[in-house]
Amino acid sequence: QVQLVESGGGLVQPGGSLRLSCAASGSTLDYSIGWFRQAPGKEREGISYISKSGGTKKYADSVKGRFTISRDNAQKTVYLQMNSLKPEDTAVYYCAASWESLGLGSRWALPGHYGSWGKGTQVTVSS
Repeated sequence: QVQLVESGGGLVQPGGSLRLSCAASGSTLDYSIGWFRQAPGKEREGISYISKSGGTKKYADSVKGRFTISRDNAQKTVYLQMNSLKPEDTAVYYCAASWESLGLGSRWALPGHYGSWGKGTQVTVSS
């Protein structure tokens, strides 16, 4: 199984930006990758997805137009650029890897389709 490590979280003011990274161990990053977040007392929410090739990208309505997912397979890293951050974006952010191609429908947003998870990175949006 691939091991994933998230980084780039922190404290940012409303309207600010952060870029999260999801770095994979192992020889390749031959997985589709999802980004999820979980706020205290809430369920884990799928917010973005990128296919193995990077050709298919998905976003939750809550982040569409503000967040951008990308990947560098040579660096075995997936990025989540987060702009125009809001207090409601405060959560622990996780990346997850899947062998499946999840670009059709809304399966990409379901945690059960992912087999490997990172430990998460905290994002706090507050003035």
